[in-house]
Amino acid sequence: MEKALLVSIQIKTDKHRWRIEDISSELEELAVSAGVEVVENIICICDKVTANYLIGKGKVEEISVIASEEAVDTVIFSHDLSGTQQRNLEEALGRKTIDRTQLILDIFSRRAKSPEGKMQVELALLQYLLPRLVGKGVMLSRLGGGIGTRGPGETKLEVDRRQVRKRIDKLKNDLESFRSHRLTTHKKRKGNNLPLVALVGYTSAGKSTLLNRLTDAAQTTSEKLFTTLDPLSKSLQLPNGQNIIISDTVGFLHELPHHLIEAFKATLEEVSDADLLIHVLDASDQRMHQHNQSVQGVLDELGLKDKPVLVALNKIDLISDRSWLEVCRNEFSGAVILSARTGENLEALIERIQGYFSSLMLNLKIIIPHSRMELVDFFYRQAKVDKIDYLQKGISINLRIPRGLFTKINKDKDIRVIC
Repeated sequence: MEKALLVSIQIKTDKHRWRIEDISSELEELAVSAGVEVVENIICICDKVTANYLIGKGKVEEISVIASEEAVDTVIFSHDLSGTQQRNLEEALGRKTIDRTQLILDIFSRRAKSPEGKMQVELALLQYLLPRLVGKGVMLSRLGGGIGTRGPGETKLEVDRRQVRKRIDKLKNDLESFRSHRLTTHKKRKGNNLPLVALVGYTSAGKSTLLNRLTDAAQTTSEKLFTTLDPLSKSLQLPNGQNIIISDTVGFLHELPHHLIEAFKATLEEVSDADLLIHVLDASDQRMHQHNQSVQGVLDELGLKDKPVLVALNKIDLISDRSWLEVCRNEFSGAVILSARTGENLEALIERIQGYFSSLMLNLKIIIPHSRMELVDFFYRQAKVDKIDYLQKGISINLRIPRGLFTKINKDKDIRVIC
């Protein structure tokens, strides 16, 4: 197993950053998720960034001594490194040096399973590496491969800038084809008036476990970060008979690099297209409030801050002090407190989902001619039929119908709306 030395950095001039203890803790979680052995996690608080090494030269020398004593393979910085800083640090430390973004990309390269997911990872990787290419070409596995150097399919990439740009353009075009296919699927779903609920939240908040609990999905779950990279959608019938679609999405992260959001915007269209978001928060994590702020930041960046959101405070089975739940209820008004793993209070979440979509339904009584029998089947599929009477003058139907569908049926001259 590859041995890594972590360097958790906090720059005093940076605003709105996490506490150094939280930065350090999450960096270690990321490293473990990438499959490396963490030998030590050094905390470094700096007054300002230096152009050559990011941190002071004295601290670099200290890190070099520890890295040699521990015989580490890789040094991982929590702060993004410029190409110059990365090269200088590798030379000074005598071993491979990567930053948090490369670490995240390494995890993504392991998790991506679908063709689209692999393309998105490769696109993000190449966009990250393009400004870091030196000279005519570069061997990305120059320091023996391993974490931070993995490319799609575990291949070695010996490329120059022109080749990288050409490959980036090809990936963007291919991903646009996937996007077009997805838009077709979305139009079909909307044509069938099936509401979409998207599960969003910080990575490892328990979204996949919740999807498995709500549906017959067999989504892989783990305590490691970014277990789910490719989205998965499953159908769910609510107690009142209404059918909806629930979609699991890639987890968010504190200060998720902007170009990663850009690369995964196609996948995140599931979130943009959703009628309702369920924001899953890990109530047992001390960093819950920071996670909440991070997710809100990504949603704002995606232009979704006005999307209807239902908060689900998950993992209450891990909380021994139940008084903490009262604090959570007060701080997240209207949230559902549950355990996706045990199923505790899951019914309350389903009721809230059903209540939301029921509020968007209209109660109608309509009459259609006997010659339009196909509409009976249509209403059974698209609405909730409460009562149907076959009268001499036509077919009387009492039903609940989505507001969006009312405009469509109101244009049909054969459908007479009574109330």
